[in-house]
Amino acid sequence: MRIVPSVAAAAALLAAGFALGSAVPAVPTLPDRLRQTLAAAGLARPPADDPDHRAAAAAPGRPEAAPDPHAGDDHADHGRAHDHAHDHAHGADEAHERGTIRMRPDQVVGQDIVTRTVGGGTLARHLLVPGTITPDTDRIARVPARVVGTVAEMRKRLGDAVQTNEVVAILDSREVADAKSEYLTAQVQAELQTINFERQQKLLASRSASEAAFETARAAYLENRLRVDLARQKLSALGLDAAEVAAAQKRDEATPNQSTLRRYPLRAPLAGRIVERKVDAGTAVGKEGDPADLYTVADLSTVWIELSVPTLDLAQVREGARVTVTPGRTGEAERRAEGRVIFVSPFLNPDTRSARVVVALPNPDLAWRPGTFVTAEVEIAQDAVPVRIPKAAVQTIEGRSAVFVRTAEGFEKRPVTLGRSDDEAYEVTAGLEPGAEIAVGNAFLLKAELGKADAGHDH
Repeated sequence: MRIVPSVAAAAALLAAGFALGSAVPAVPTLPDRLRQTLAAAGLARPPADDPDHRAAAAAPGRPEAAPDPHAGDDHADHGRAHDHAHDHAHGADEAHERGTIRMRPDQVVGQDIVTRTVGGGTLARHLLVPGTITPDTDRIARVPARVVGTVAEMRKRLGDAVQTNEVVAILDSREVADAKSEYLTAQVQAELQTINFERQQKLLASRSASEAAFETARAAYLENRLRVDLARQKLSALGLDAAEVAAAQKRDEATPNQSTLRRYPLRAPLAGRIVERKVDAGTAVGKEGDPADLYTVADLSTVWIELSVPTLDLAQVREGARVTVTPGRTGEAERRAEGRVIFVSPFLNPDTRSARVVVALPNPDLAWRPGTFVTAEVEIAQDAVPVRIPKAAVQTIEGRSAVFVRTAEGFEKRPVTLGRSDDEAYEVTAGLEPGAEIAVGNAFLLKAELGKADAGHDH
């Protein structure tokens, strides 16, 4: 008698089969018969290499499994990332080979990178010569005691500023009193003789006086006029004005207790400063053995620089050449001034075999003091060049000189060949044409940026 399993038992067996099929999609260790049975019931997937599975998958009328839309995404993303990295590395290689630095205009401004258009110019060659600052001999003067006398007043102190023709001292002098008296007396006598001469002239015309009396009055008149002229010249030789002497005499008549007859004013011959005071009030001056000067006045708004140029370099120095002066002491090199050569001596010093060269140097702030040692850069030649660039624009990259040329994308490294140079610029003989725009300020920042790109490329 055959036993038929119940419906509940069949359902339980079927559920167990589904569970087993989910846990083990393909169980290659199952017996072929059982695996085929489970596969036929849809409870297990046969292995991919099963010919029956391939045949069943290819059998007509059997539905084809829909591909998983997410299958292989990881692999695809990895491929795309690899392709992107390859393209980026290729672009970096290309930029590295060109030496290009990509930079927006606002970045250029933000980093204070200054550019300038390349053009021609002049290179100036210089000769370095030591020198010493001295006063300009055309701007230094002494205030002499021009008469014998005694110092009554010293109106200026050492260092005081003075103007041209300003009274700086007063002398008490008998010699001056005598000269003034002589002039004033001659002036009074001349006036009297003039009156007498005019009177005799009228009498002669009216036949009331003899011709002899007229000639006598005329001779006295001419003689006194001559005395007045001589007395005036004597005053002028002492530096006194006859009109001022006469005016002072009239003032003295109004104030009998004061007299200017013996007073002699000393005046500054030029504008400047009192750099030397040699006497005090009460000092006798003017005689042999007495001090001859009271003050020394100097205008130091322009000074001289005395240079000693060797014979071999003397032919290159020209009058009118520009000279740049810097202090001789260390630490003051930032202070500079410019002057001109005003004299090149035709004679050589027999001891040093060098020639004296004088440079005129403006000194408006009086910072350049006489006696200071300086270094002078004398311009000896000027060379015109077609391409001239500032030294700050040149960078040394991989042992070669290069500049950074402005482009639409940023900057491009450009190797250049340098020629002659001066203190500020180079001549470019190859690698750069006039009209190009290059970085001339903070160009080292571009070199550093290029170095970073090189480091990234090596990595």
